[in-house]
Amino acid sequence: MDLMTLSTKSNKTPLHKWQFEALGTSWSVETPGRLSSDVREVIITRLQAYDKTYSRFRDDSLVWQLRSPGEYEFPEDLAPLLRLYEKLHTLTGGHMTPLIGRLLEEAGYDASYSFRKTEFSEVPEFGALNWDGDRMLRPRQPIVLDVGAAGKGQLVDILAAILENNNVEEYTIDASGDIKHRGSMTTIGLEHPADVTKIVGTAKLQNQSLCASAINRRIWGNMHHMFNPRTKTPTNTMLATWVVADSTMLADALATALFFVSPEVLQDEFDFKYVSISMMGAIDVSPDFEGELFI
Repeated sequence: MDLMTLSTKSNKTPLHKWQFEALGTSWSVETPGRLSSDVREVIITRLQAYDKTYSRFRDDSLVWQLRSPGEYEFPEDLAPLLRLYEKLHTLTGGHMTPLIGRLLEEAGYDASYSFRKTEFSEVPEFGALNWDGDRMLRPRQPIVLDVGAAGKGQLVDILAAILENNNVEEYTIDASGDIKHRGSMTTIGLEHPADVTKIVGTAKLQNQSLCASAINRRIWGNMHHMFNPRTKTPTNTMLATWVVADSTMLADALATALFFVSPEVLQDEFDFKYVSISMMGAIDVSPDFEGELFI
């Protein structure tokens, strides 16, 4: 999902910052030296390929084709993505699901951004994907797959691998709040969910990822994009979450999962640190979180 923008401040001033637009949002890659045109081209090509595979907003994407039952072969990145979703679907009692897409469209968050609500249908169970555990999906009913809660994080990890394969040993990738860092300690400002001109604190980050999720970024009428598939209504418990983990895909996914379950439910399965703010303003911070809060 579209996450809160986070400001970064490194202890070592980067020599180059490449900024660009992709997948409907802003990206930046900070590196000690300027990336070659060949590496940039590889990155942009990979971004475009991922978007054409997983975007539910493009009628030429592979995900769009799932609206017709059949047999579909995906790239190898499908398996780790759906394994994580399957585990979180179980841990959250079905509340976190990649099958939320049709409900979001019916709420108005569709390809044309109509923001007009229609009648809600039932959200299919995870098994409706008829996934073989690897690259094949064989849905027997129309499916609107939405991997936004983990997909952008996965793509950040993919871009990091491209950098490392090209001998870039220090970097900070920021995909509008999905951040992956490698190198000297950096400080991240945590955006205030009620006032984007302020921060509620900072996080220290080194060789890890930080992702955030909040209800203030996609709002229309009395709706926001964090939907409860069971009640068919926007969630009403959490205002914002931040998660630090070793992979961006995991941090991205857990930042959403924390809207549905307590951290304790997730900590039995995953290694992460977190900060959360409830709708009532209550703040919860993991004991090992490295940073400072101002509220």
